[in-house]
Amino acid sequence: MAGSLTGTGHRPLDAVVPGAGVAVLAGRGPGETSRAGNDAVGKSLTTAWDAVDRRSHSVLGTGDRITATTGVHVRISRPTAGLLVAALVAATAAAAPPATAAEPPPPDAPPGVDVSDRDAVLAADLADPARVRPRGENRPGTPGERVEAGTPSSFSESDERGYPRRTQLRIYPDDPADRSVKLGLVPYHELAPRLNDLQAESDRVSVEVLGESVLGRDIYLVTLTAPETPEDSAQQRRWRDAIRTDPRAAAADEELRAGYKAPMWFNANIHGDEWEGTDGSLRVIEQLATSEDPEDLRLLETSRLYFTVSHNPDGRVAGTRQNAAGFDLNRDFVTVANPETEAVRKVAINGQSLVMLDLHGYVNPTLLSPNTAPHVQNAEYDLYLKHAWPNALGMERAIAGLGHPETQRADIPIRDRAPGDWDDWLPMYTPMYAMLQGTHGHTVEVPLRVNRQDYENQPVAELRRRAAVNTDVAEATILSTIDYVDANRDELVADQIEFFRRAGAGEQQRRIPDDYIPGFGEADRYTTEFPRGYVIPAAGEGTSEPAAARLVNLLLDNGVEVRRTEAGFRVGREEYPPGSYLVDLRQPRRAIANSLLEDGADLTERVPRTYANSALSHGLLWGAEVAPVRGGLTVRSRPVEEPVASGGVDVAPGRDLAVALTDGSDVRVVNDLLGRGHQVHRSSEGVIVVPASARADALAASREHGVRFTEAPSGDERTPVGQRPVVAAAVSPDELVALRGMGFEVRPVSTAVLNEGFDWRRVDVLYVSAGLELSGLREEARADLTEFLGRGGVVTRGAVGARFNTEAGLLPVDVVRGRSDANGIVEVGAGDGWVGSGAAPHSFVYSPLWFEGLGDGVTVEQRYGPDAPLVAGHWRPEQDGTGGQVEAAGRPAVVSGVGGAGTPTVLFGTEPLFRDHPKGLYSQVARALYWTASS
Repeated sequence: MAGSLTGTGHRPLDAVVPGAGVAVLAGRGPGETSRAGNDAVGKSLTTAWDAVDRRSHSVLGTGDRITATTGVHVRISRPTAGLLVAALVAATAAAAPPATAAEPPPPDAPPGVDVSDRDAVLAADLADPARVRPRGENRPGTPGERVEAGTPSSFSESDERGYPRRTQLRIYPDDPADRSVKLGLVPYHELAPRLNDLQAESDRVSVEVLGESVLGRDIYLVTLTAPETPEDSAQQRRWRDAIRTDPRAAAADEELRAGYKAPMWFNANIHGDEWEGTDGSLRVIEQLATSEDPEDLRLLETSRLYFTVSHNPDGRVAGTRQNAAGFDLNRDFVTVANPETEAVRKVAINGQSLVMLDLHGYVNPTLLSPNTAPHVQNAEYDLYLKHAWPNALGMERAIAGLGHPETQRADIPIRDRAPGDWDDWLPMYTPMYAMLQGTHGHTVEVPLRVNRQDYENQPVAELRRRAAVNTDVAEATILSTIDYVDANRDELVADQIEFFRRAGAGEQQRRIPDDYIPGFGEADRYTTEFPRGYVIPAAGEGTSEPAAARLVNLLLDNGVEVRRTEAGFRVGREEYPPGSYLVDLRQPRRAIANSLLEDGADLTERVPRTYANSALSHGLLWGAEVAPVRGGLTVRSRPVEEPVASGGVDVAPGRDLAVALTDGSDVRVVNDLLGRGHQVHRSSEGVIVVPASARADALAASREHGVRFTEAPSGDERTPVGQRPVVAAAVSPDELVALRGMGFEVRPVSTAVLNEGFDWRRVDVLYVSAGLELSGLREEARADLTEFLGRGGVVTRGAVGARFNTEAGLLPVDVVRGRSDANGIVEVGAGDGWVGSGAAPHSFVYSPLWFEGLGDGVTVEQRYGPDAPLVAGHWRPEQDGTGGQVEAAGRPAVVSGVGGAGTPTVLFGTEPLFRDHPKGLYSQVARALYWTASS
């Protein structure tokens, strides 16, 4: 194929569509031809083409053509390709077993379901179960033998112990309620005994504990490789580091080329009720641990295979998608709000794998990345597709070979779906995060649903049949990927070297030609323009030291190199103080650094929808000032190992202190002081005033949280905040975490909790965003709530909160809903009230709201920006033209006032606490709570 990607190894690059042995040839390996079977292929293609032509004349473009001469050349548009594949399957399926009907879409299928799936889990429904108590402790050494000295290894970057790295794993009590038992799968409590046995039996198996889950279950990393001495492991680390930090030398190193072990990573069970990736991984581990096949032994001499066998053990046991804190862990990789993510992220960074699979369920037929547009724009996507495409085709062949009727074809989104249906846009997903660390990441969705309603309603025998098929699929995709890496090791290593070379050299991304893979074209081109670097000021007017330190810590945790200036400097017209942070993008981790710091992109005109939220810029949402630099970065600086927000009290003794609420850390300090019995005041100047008598406690709090106090304004009006507000919260779990993280005392509530009887006596504010409906309250619960509304305050977020405001007769406003799947970062402007004063110039929305018809006494706290407020994300109007961002432009996004019963009320049409991510917006919520509690 002229201008197309050809095979990269010993296998031809065939797009096999299982059926009667027919293949759509997408290319051949170098020097190979394929005449055999072309007549049959051509006939089937012709039949399929006719079917496509009959079904949809409008899909066929003038550039669509198909020929079958010395090879089969397909040049078609992406929608045509999808129809052609479906038609070809129908044309060649006579010899194939019938496939089952397609399963329902996954629970977060677009559009707009992702956010409602989040709100379906209520903070009030999350009991606080006791942590699981295992027997014993994890100890270094071979299970069943003497404990070794020291501590167990945990896959740290500097660990140079050899392999195997054995751990005597502690044992968890049997749990017959583990939801995997019903499916005939391995329950969590059996993992440690099985892994202990394998370590005792085989010197190819190492088990390390990466960390613990929310409830204290261990997260295991199993490594399969031939034994290594400490010196061998140290050499492997030097080669790995050279690939990243000195790619030119690595490319010329013949010993590296011959001796570097190809790393691969298989991540299972990130969604707790998608079980079978764990069981498929265990099959492969057990097979390779004990095999005497010379090919298997050779594989382990030249490879390291990493398995995170259960990323979400609490969810596995409970049968929930989320972890025990209510978070979707496959949305957490760039927020890191959960211990499971922090643990597993080490594998993504330190492993520096060539390829990884993230094993999920359930999409029928089996879904295999590469995904649809929009594509992760900071990746080197040409290098990714070069391997992800043929590996996906190999996995498709492998599952077809299983012989199950349900596995006779696969769903490869970039080939089979429309743009936006299943994208790989953001690195909050594990495979996309891995792509920005130099790894070719795939999502695998096994086909047959066994969770949710099916778990409850299907016969056990049918559930176990499905689970067995799914386990076969997981195993087959893992083995196929191992074969692909083994066969293409040299080229994969060379391309990872090239990934890091481009980053260090500051080169821009390559333009991928049309038909690089079949159907690739302009709609698939997503790139960014890398600046020279970024400046993050650590001090100065409007700068939050804690926010800057938090952002720099995140960068360091992701392997990004950060420096700190030793003197003041100028970039263009901007002057920056000494101690500012610099991120030079001419470094190996350029891709993840820029993804975290850049604004993102407005996708509205490029795709009809996105799979989930489509903007997460830390540069705009985490509260620190972040400035891109387009020119040079010649500034005297030193490497940063750990940033420190020093904090302090810049006020003479005897003077009142002030703290500006610009960050969650500022709020935490205020709540700490309130908790110590100090009364503070809301100032008309927009700050919190702390009395001089609290100086000693303020100084201690400032040092702990990195917050800086200045002198309080004089002549301002002040309103007392007598105590730390107690918040009754009908919220989603992420909001609960954010509120408690700011130091508020939070009591989760819901319709059910209130109906059971709730003590309102110490509550100051009710926060409503999910799970509370007035119409569902019993008479007594409604009366108790009404009594509270006569003395307390209310803060609401989103549609549920707005409905509560209307039904309770609080603020007289008309609520306008934006399109339900609209999401992203928006420009906002300050209004006239205390809640909106000092707020950030950007906010975040998902299913946005705005307010019209404001009645008497309603104050605009914040407005959407003029014109089209979206900076990054996706926001289209509905088909009738309503609900779009143009309609929202300039409209009130946050309003406040005193409701009909005398209830101080704040309504948010934005999402300031979304998934514990937009940390620079938290202080606005705190302002709302202080205002409603003290007005």
